[in-house]
Amino acid sequence: MATCSSPGCDKPITSNLACPKCSQLGLPPAYFCSQDCFKTNWASHKQVHALAKQIIEAQQNAPSHRKTPPRDGISAPPDAPTDVKMSLPEWAKHYEFSGPLRPALLSPKRMVPPNIRKPDYADHPLGVSDSEQRDKRNHNSIRIYTADELDGELGLRHACRMGREVLDVAGRALRPGVTTDEIDRVVHEAAIERECYPSPLNYYNFPKSVCTSINEVICHGIPDYREIQNGDIVNIDVTTYNLGGYHGDLNETFCVGEVDAEGQKVVRTAFECLAASLALVRPGTLYRDLGTAIHKVAQKNQCSIVRTYCGHGIGSLFHTIPNVPHYHKNKAKGTMKVGHVFTVEPMINLGKSGDVTWGDNWTAVTTDGKRSAQFEHTVLVTENGCEILTARDNEPVMTWNEELISR
Repeated sequence: MATCSSPGCDKPITSNLACPKCSQLGLPPAYFCSQDCFKTNWASHKQVHALAKQIIEAQQNAPSHRKTPPRDGISAPPDAPTDVKMSLPEWAKHYEFSGPLRPALLSPKRMVPPNIRKPDYADHPLGVSDSEQRDKRNHNSIRIYTADELDGELGLRHACRMGREVLDVAGRALRPGVTTDEIDRVVHEAAIERECYPSPLNYYNFPKSVCTSINEVICHGIPDYREIQNGDIVNIDVTTYNLGGYHGDLNETFCVGEVDAEGQKVVRTAFECLAASLALVRPGTLYRDLGTAIHKVAQKNQCSIVRTYCGHGIGSLFHTIPNVPHYHKNKAKGTMKVGHVFTVEPMINLGKSGDVTWGDNWTAVTTDGKRSAQFEHTVLVTENGCEILTARDNEPVMTWNEELISR
């Protein structure tokens, strides 16, 4: 039974009391349990209307007679001059960066053909996942996936295998001189070829199909026209949503060209942190204990752990419970049981653990400008321990191989 749209209210909907403004703006209907509940939540709920109006007005005001799209301050067409594509976005012109990396402009949004199944946020004007919001309100227990859900022809295991294939394709395309926009194109087309939706696209208005995080970028880097440089470390974070309605999420950090010793150290430390945590995954393990295993490896290598972002439950939802923090003495709730599916994705820094977000509202970077690395897998708790659903071919247990991450 559907529940009230007010945050924290779990009362069932017994009438058709819906927000009229949402309907007027073409947004998904928001139902409330009572007039009083609607009035109480109005101050926060109307913020959704304001943002929707801004998006609609921007679309309506765009001149239709122009041969090229109007300059929006963040994007440029692929055939624009190189100096235009490499120029700073408007938000960055007076931004105080913590490190040497600078963004370039973005290419136009890539389209998804109608035969591809889309998650509920794909066409939402704000990129909101209503199913995730309902899940937060209505569920506080970790989902247990059945054999049919995991092993069906288009089950969760298939989604994870597609994600692995797409990441491998993207990794092979990575080299000095290639733009992260090109990596985005490769990921987008590889996902579509496998009849999958690239999950990051429009998730809370993320503009691209993959996250590409370079050097001091911790996570959520937006692909742009900047070329990868010799000596960069580059994280590629892929999630695919298959025709069965499941997401598979993973990422790896690659060393491009001649990477110095410190860069190599943080990449290998991130790999070993993830491997150490997955060695603990089995029925009965407390989710909070993974952070201690990660802490020991990071501390031994004189690296720090980002505390802002964590692993998460995944499957029919992109993000759900459990939350899986990566640091020592965290207060994560829950005990692992057979059938739980979640990601572990420790973000490891060479310097301080702090992070700050760029003016694009997505790109998280280190506060001191030093480099950061990350590896991620989607895993299943089994009777015997852990199955890495996004594992490399013939690598059921994570095994360090420098050649596989060198470009």
